[in-house]
Amino acid sequence: MREKVEQVLDKIRPTLQADGGDVELVEVTDNGIVKVRLKGACQGCPMSQMTLKNGIERLLLKEIPELKAVEAV
Repeated sequence: MREKVEQVLDKIRPTLQADGGDVELVEVTDNGIVKVRLKGACQGCPMSQMTLKNGIERLLLKEIPELKAVEAV
């Protein structure tokens, strides 16, 4: 499962990196929760919660339906 999540995150990474940010996979729990850490310009950005929910989470849930949610740590 972790590999699948990393593959999807690799699709998102160039967009985040273009704005000086990045995302790091911290954990995929047994109950389908993906925990990520936003880095660089994404860390502390006022739009980071929107990026997390409308970008990262939306794509992960679309590509890997067995996931339940994405959380920032």
